Amino acid sequence: MSGVVLGLLLTFATLSLLAVGGANAIVPEMHRQLVEVRGWMDSATFGQVYALSQAAPGPNILVSAALGWVIAGAAGMAAAMIGIVTPAWILAYWVGGLADRLAGRAWVKAVRGGLVPVAIGLILASGLIMAETAGGDAISLGLVAAAAVFVWRTEASPLWALAAGGIAGLILF
Repeated sequence: MSGVVLGLLLTFATLSLLAVGGANAIVPEMHRQLVEVRGWMDSATFGQVYALSQAAPGPNILVSAALGWVIAGAAGMAAAMIGIVTPAWILAYWVGGLADRLAGRAWVKAVRGGLVPVAIGLILASGLIMAETAGGDAISLGLVAAAAVFVWRTEASPLWALAAGGIAGLILF
């Protein structure tokens, strides 16, 4: 196993334990690890791979596979997926059994309620990181905000926001 593939496995295994709120919650840390710490790709490539993976049908976790593929091909994709899924699956299995035994306790309800704002904050941080990869200027941030409001307040497919962003990018940039 090459050093990059092993690095992908360990990086995504660590990230999987931080994914409170799903894969989108760890996008800022994915960006930091893959772009800033390890230098395996630049911000623009990260943003493009993220956007492409979000347009594809399936779970948000596909971003891990796409990033692994771009960094190290098929072996990188497999390492990223095994890394992102396995530790979280083991922890969820263990915590699920524990939660069943402790279900009626007040502190369990408090912990669950406390994780909600953590997940929301992590997802908002993901949006900010993606806005920065899109340029970080006022126009890019405005487009990101408009897309977020569109997705939040309408029942329309988020792909419309993605298409509008692509058209705006062609026109403006």
